[in-house]
Amino acid sequence: MSETGNRLRKLLESPNFDPQTYVKQLSQQSDGDRDLQEHRQKIQNLADETAQNLKKNVYKNYRQFIETAKEISYLESEMYQLSHILTEQKSIMESITQSLLSTDKDETSKEMQAAFPKETEELKQRTLTSLLEKVEGAKNIMDTPGRHLVYNGDLVEFDVDNMSPIQKVHAFLMNDCLLIATWLPNRRGTVKYKYNALYDLESFAVVNVKDNPPMKDMFKILMFPDSRIFQAENSKVKKEWLEILDETKKNKASKDKHKKEEEVPMSPVRAEVSTNPFDIDDDEPADSENTVDLSLEWIQELPEDLDVCIAQRDFEGAVDLLDKLNEYLKDQPVTPKVKELRAKVDERVRQLTEVLVFELSPDRSLRGGPKATRRAVSQLIRLGQSTKACELFLNNRAAAVQTAIRQLRIEGATLLYIHKLCNIFFTSLLETAKEFEMDFAGNTGCYSAFVVWSRSAITMFVDAFSKQVFDSKESLSTAAECVKVAKEHCQQLTEIGLDLTFTLQSLLVKDIRAVLQSYKDIIIEATKHRNSEEMWRRMNLMTPEALAKLKEEMRSCGISFQQYTGDDCWVNLSYTVVAFTKQMMNFLEEGLKLYFPELHMVLLESLREIILVAVQHVDYSLRCEQDSEKKSFILQNATFLHDTVLPVVERRFEEGVGKPAKQLQDLRKSTRPVRINPDSTTSLV
Repeated sequence: MSETGNRLRKLLESPNFDPQTYVKQLSQQSDGDRDLQEHRQKIQNLADETAQNLKKNVYKNYRQFIETAKEISYLESEMYQLSHILTEQKSIMESITQSLLSTDKDETSKEMQAAFPKETEELKQRTLTSLLEKVEGAKNIMDTPGRHLVYNGDLVEFDVDNMSPIQKVHAFLMNDCLLIATWLPNRRGTVKYKYNALYDLESFAVVNVKDNPPMKDMFKILMFPDSRIFQAENSKVKKEWLEILDETKKNKASKDKHKKEEEVPMSPVRAEVSTNPFDIDDDEPADSENTVDLSLEWIQELPEDLDVCIAQRDFEGAVDLLDKLNEYLKDQPVTPKVKELRAKVDERVRQLTEVLVFELSPDRSLRGGPKATRRAVSQLIRLGQSTKACELFLNNRAAAVQTAIRQLRIEGATLLYIHKLCNIFFTSLLETAKEFEMDFAGNTGCYSAFVVWSRSAITMFVDAFSKQVFDSKESLSTAAECVKVAKEHCQQLTEIGLDLTFTLQSLLVKDIRAVLQSYKDIIIEATKHRNSEEMWRRMNLMTPEALAKLKEEMRSCGISFQQYTGDDCWVNLSYTVVAFTKQMMNFLEEGLKLYFPELHMVLLESLREIILVAVQHVDYSLRCEQDSEKKSFILQNATFLHDTVLPVVERRFEEGVGKPAKQLQDLRKSTRPVRINPDSTTSLV
């Protein structure tokens, strides 16, 4: 723009600019029409430029125009709300005024009270209609007659689990329900919100959420099993929401109560006379003596109090309320009102039962041991559901035991792992049994369920035990020690009168039979291998220490070994017979640790087969050997087996089992060494 144009703009924009004075001065200074035309053109150019700039500013500030329009719309809704509040205040003032009037003006007061609520009702409905026009999908809400707006405002919804903000919502509290609408990101015309949920006032409870900065000014709406948390703008708005919600819920409950009372016919209705003497008229009004008073405050608030107790996990308080109601209604006639109250309470009982069942479900944390379930179990028993409580308690403990076994670290040493496994399992079983006895002391019918559960638990233990001990092909001594540890721990259960020893033995007998037969076959194969290399020579231990060690091993087995040793390191027995004796006595000792009555014949036959292998080899050697010196040495070994080893085996077996082994006695009698021919032949008969 030229310098002249700038001067002209500044002149026109000056606050002291006077159009008439300016035109007069311009007319006096101009030489003719040409100057006026030029000056007019300059002003026109300036006007066009200003219009263009204005248009650019409009486009540039278009968003601000939109926001301004929104604020105007929001201000309009606030004005409606203010009008609603003023109307309510007016109604309250009028009601107070009417209550203070004299009795002479009662009829006039009633007419005014009837007129103002009507006006207020219509205004409330108009206000609600205008607000709901801004909610997408809420056209049918006004179909219910008599529904009007009580309160509304913006809230922020938070996630119940992690307390993070989810969305901004607008809540509409009506006289019989609560509407939750979400803000639309892309608004269309006057529509600002989108329908989200509609809750009946009787279907939810309102709970104040304690401030925990930065989480403050919040309250919770409970609709079992769900809940929603909202945050108000400040503490004042939160207080208003809580007070108005509580007042509206009470007003609706009172209105419903009066409505039901009005539905009862006030004037007597002549009933149809029946000639049937057995016909009972259920519609006859009850005598005043049989009327149940349900107008007590604690009974009216009982459903909501139960909702609050369930939401706050006050299970004992909820069951106490139910017991109080049952005691109050005991021996009372069953009227329609009582049936209606029972229906509401039964729904809360169902909700409470579901929460208690969830508390005992294996999905919950299993820490804390059996005592952690006592609270939920005791309340279920009080609700008369001891069978369900028993089932849930045992399922919970089974999951806990299984989890503990699964989390047990498998050590390199099998015996160490078995010690830990037995300690965890049998300690848990003992604690469970004690807790069960405490919780179900008055329900003896549940004890059979515990016995069945104990058997299934011991089966789970044996599966883990066998997988580690028998499937991994541990040595016989290790397996025997592990079984011994399990039996000792199982004996601890007898302290509480629970004996699962027979169950444990019956579950282990298959694996123990297999391991005994497996090691019997190993000993027989080893004995046969040594027999094939037998040279029938005296055993030389080379050092006194080795001889002393062998003597100690034989002494620990109960075998008298002194007469077969001399002053030096020689032993008057063959290496094969000594090795066989040590191996067989070890098998006997470990077999006795594994002994169950069901395994009596298995162990006995295994010992008999092992002894026969050695006896048959000695008998064959006596028959085939031609050297008289070696034959005498073989006979000495046979005498050692017959007179020393076999009696010890019989005695030790009888001590461990508790009864004599007739098969071993018969075997020893049938294998006594005799001299068939004094000159040449000796054998075992």
